[in-house]
Amino acid sequence: MTYIARDEWEKHFSDGKGFRQLGERERDLLAEHTPAPDGGGRALDVGCGTGELAAYLASLGYAVDAIDFTDSALARARDEHGDVEGVRLLHLDIEHDDLAPLHDAGYDLITLRLMYAFVQDRSRVVHGLSERLRDGGALVVITPVVQNTPEERRGIALDEDEIAVLAAGWETVERLDAGSLAILVLRGPCHADTRAVEKGPTTGHALTGALAVVTDGAGRVLLGRSRRGVLELPGGKTSGAEDIAAAAVRQLAEQTGLVADPADAYVVTMLVDDSHGIPRLTAVVRVTAWTGTLTNGEPELFDRWEFFDLHALAGVGDVFVPAAQALDAVWPGVIPNLPPVVSYPVAAERPPVPGEPAEAVRLRRAMAETVIGGGWAPSEPVRDALRTVPRHRFAPEANLAATYDGGDRAVVTRRDETGTATSSVSAAWLQARMIENLGLAPGAIVFEAGSGGYNAELIAHVTGPCGRVVTVDIDPWVVRRTRAFTTEAGSGRVTVVEADAALGAPAHLVPRGGFDASVITYNCWDIAPAWREQLAEGGRLVLPLEVGGYTRAVAFERRGEVLHARGWTYCGFVRDQGQQARTIPVVSLLDGGLTLRFEHGIAADTTGLEQALRGPRHEAATGVTMGANAYFGSLQLYAATTLPAFCRLAAHQAPAEGVTAIRKDRDAPAIVGDASLAYLTHVQTKDGERPQDTAWEWVVHAFGEQGPELAEQLAATVRAWDRHVRADDNDKHADPVLTVHPAGTPDHLLPGGDVVDKTSSRLVFRWPGRDGHFAAQGHARGNHGRGVIVWLNGPFGGGKTTLAAGLCRALPGATVADPEAICDLLRSTLAGQALRAYSLTQPATATRIRHEFAHVLDTPAGRAGELVALAQLLQVADRGGHPDLAPHLARPAEHLTGTPVPAP
Repeated sequence: MTYIARDEWEKHFSDGKGFRQLGERERDLLAEHTPAPDGGGRALDVGCGTGELAAYLASLGYAVDAIDFTDSALARARDEHGDVEGVRLLHLDIEHDDLAPLHDAGYDLITLRLMYAFVQDRSRVVHGLSERLRDGGALVVITPVVQNTPEERRGIALDEDEIAVLAAGWETVERLDAGSLAILVLRGPCHADTRAVEKGPTTGHALTGALAVVTDGAGRVLLGRSRRGVLELPGGKTSGAEDIAAAAVRQLAEQTGLVADPADAYVVTMLVDDSHGIPRLTAVVRVTAWTGTLTNGEPELFDRWEFFDLHALAGVGDVFVPAAQALDAVWPGVIPNLPPVVSYPVAAERPPVPGEPAEAVRLRRAMAETVIGGGWAPSEPVRDALRTVPRHRFAPEANLAATYDGGDRAVVTRRDETGTATSSVSAAWLQARMIENLGLAPGAIVFEAGSGGYNAELIAHVTGPCGRVVTVDIDPWVVRRTRAFTTEAGSGRVTVVEADAALGAPAHLVPRGGFDASVITYNCWDIAPAWREQLAEGGRLVLPLEVGGYTRAVAFERRGEVLHARGWTYCGFVRDQGQQARTIPVVSLLDGGLTLRFEHGIAADTTGLEQALRGPRHEAATGVTMGANAYFGSLQLYAATTLPAFCRLAAHQAPAEGVTAIRKDRDAPAIVGDASLAYLTHVQTKDGERPQDTAWEWVVHAFGEQGPELAEQLAATVRAWDRHVRADDNDKHADPVLTVHPAGTPDHLLPGGDVVDKTSSRLVFRWPGRDGHFAAQGHARGNHGRGVIVWLNGPFGGGKTTLAAGLCRALPGATVADPEAICDLLRSTLAGQALRAYSLTQPATATRIRHEFAHVLDTPAGRAGELVALAQLLQVADRGGHPDLAPHLARPAEHLTGTPVPAP
């Protein structure tokens, strides 16, 4: 009785047949070795048949899910054991169905009685079941063994080699005897690290072969377990002048019974290595379609053929070296720590290969609904992309549940030698949010910095058949992986380039007029000039901008040489590499107990801080409180952009062991002075049984002679944030107005605000409540000429040029202007600025004019025009004209010049 087809089993049970009854010895051993936990446990009986074992497990105190793939077996189970409480009967095929009906929280006991020998993909099924075990749980397999089974019935039994394979990778294995049956009690995670192993030496002078990579309708890959206990791909040596693809197809049919047309077999790459010193050339052939029923055509060489989940390939034990390298050629990263091999990719186009399990479809829909429900994907094109693009095929090493987590989970796909993530598939909600902020139209051409495949394919789906994505990454491994995955499961509209993304896309891939949108998928300390230069006028650039060590995904819109922030999202990404990689100055204090990080790039003088930290601590209350789940990310950014000498103080020991109140491995906003330091922390002021009944107050701790002064400065910053930025609703905190200007832009051509200088850009933050304020963070700049406007009248000539240069050196920040030289420049902007100035008594109108004409007004020429318009109208007001307008003119004039306007 070695049934394969479901209808054979249906007939078996409908005819009144069954299996041997559960023996007393089996009952005793189960009760002894797998008792139910105190208070009851949960069990899963796989292949329950007529329900006898499920009923017995219920009597031991388990709540039992009993599953079978035949209706006739379940019907008999209801008839024979329907009165047993605690048993839930489910119609499920453990190999092929979506197992969503099973208990989400896992099981204390999983049993497979007299059915394991009938499972085709044994390794995959056991691995999947092991992932459903709770801590301390057991998987129990009850099976006949070959030596105790008549020859004609040995198809239902396991031999010792098969039992060894089943037991491999478990933490503990107990083998119990119940007459002619073996009871295997397996505990602990089932994971046998994959090793790439060689066969014995050969006598040939060279080895050539072709391996077929075949997947089923669920995207699982076919592997055979050889008589040596090693997993291999279908294939083998080529014969004479035989075509490589034809050889792979021939071997596939001979070994497995599966039939493929050579036209559906594509050579992916040629691998060159050696075996015991003999050169070896292996062709990797991807088969995209096949027919037939899986059989073992060479039983003298292979025990069986099975389909394996890609995410499980890192834990399947020994794999033949060429097979492991071939799998890595198609799905880079699924098997770690492989021996080196030289790969020669074959530039042949091939179609994407379909196939995914029903579980992936269900989880993808659930993920999409979670993201949509959170408000991150308001547009239908982005929603449809989330529901359609198979995320799991761009992270094949992760299981489906982790891949389709709709929360904050990113799937890390690459780490450096320190264990730091360098590449990942970001959280789905964040990808959706950033794509929404790109404002994509059908047919858009988009640049992506930082590759992986999934995000690029989401964008390609949103932009439609006429759209295109150019994705660039500096890591050759990431590029190879992205190309492989977009080929396997992509749209054909993503171009993958290996280069430093900070330099932008290669010139021949940049569309005329620039990219419609660009997205950067790694933390950016600075904004590369190429990203602005290759962006179309009015196009969107979305990137995770790091300021003061805090990251926000900012959506910028290009207006001339200036980028204007249009949206903010709290986020975190992997760090930048290549030309943009930065080393943040760090100062260690108190023998490594504390660390100061100067995130703006320039370290302050810390002389005397060690002594100050060993002295008395000054404390200052802010009077600003917060409740549970309060958002204070805006406070971090506010402090980082408005406080001179801002840094972050990190603690590497518990508060009781050190001098600060900062928790171990956490950090706090801080500022430094002469041998002095102040940092921000919080203390609990109200306790309660419920989180909503608790409260904390922001306080400042300071050390050193200037400590009290620094503490008050930091406390005042918190109070200003509380007045002008904070809101009761966490989603309603005020964002700053942010513009990004090219490095080298003179101070007098910047709008008023707090300036953070980077290597390639100058960031100007204009926070509510700080109108007219001007302060530079980062690179030191002189401002003692700020607000001085010098007009050079008279005919233009060398003397005027020399005088202007001297004034610029003598008065850094001063505006030195030649009316004749800028006459034409002013003419184009003066009318617009005059219109805005006249509208200042109507704030809504003024704001609208500023927004509608931002591309003209928010430019150096526009600011010069604004100065002229304000000066002219102030002169009119001084002569008695427009008295209602005069108070409204003074504020923007002071904002631009930094100099108070005298009252008329």
